[in-house]
Amino acid sequence: MIRLVLFDIDGTLVHTGGAGIEAFRRTFAELFNARDGIEKLKFAGRTDVSLVREFFSIHKIAETAQNFELFFEQYVFRLDHVLAQNQTDICPGVVEFIHALRQLPQPPMIGLLTGNIRLGAEIKLRHFDLWKEFEMGGFADDNEERDKIAAAAKARASRLLKHELRGEEIVVIGDTPLDIRCGRAIGAKVLAVATGGATLAELINHKPDWAVEDLTQITAKEICGYMK
Repeated sequence: MIRLVLFDIDGTLVHTGGAGIEAFRRTFAELFNARDGIEKLKFAGRTDVSLVREFFSIHKIAETAQNFELFFEQYVFRLDHVLAQNQTDICPGVVEFIHALRQLPQPPMIGLLTGNIRLGAEIKLRHFDLWKEFEMGGFADDNEERDKIAAAAKARASRLLKHELRGEEIVVIGDTPLDIRCGRAIGAKVLAVATGGATLAELINHKPDWAVEDLTQITAKEICGYMK
């Protein structure tokens, strides 16, 4: 029985029209006068902290706790502003899929597994009125490495459920090979969706348990073991 379903955000739940990238660009430019090199960063499947560290390295900005704190304090304001201006949408089938999970005879806990910092995740999902759908999560605040964020999410959910979760009781849903990898890092089953950072063929090559174009092509019952 699946006890926990963890969703990635960008490219899996929503499309923000590149709001995160633009907010990164503006924050680097306005705070650190670092105005080039953002195109060198590969955002898909990465963590916010690792991206900032890489950009600091490119521009030889001191990787101090103070600089990270300053960046993220300002980034979240810019993110909120850019989201309000951008063309954004929820990925196909997401709302219906979450609703179907809640309607199962034994509904799993629904959470997030994302490279976003927690406040960035909240800002993005509140924009779509989706934040309320998630009971917990693992975020870039937990760790810079995606696999360790997955471990933090698993541990957090285990505490909330008062049950030491096994990998086979968890499904991770994401749109990149890195999402597949971090799901495997905690022994979870993985549903890959081709709505964001990778093609369906690329995702299949990384051997998830399921791979679909979008969440309209699979049911909550299928991933939670109600249909064999």
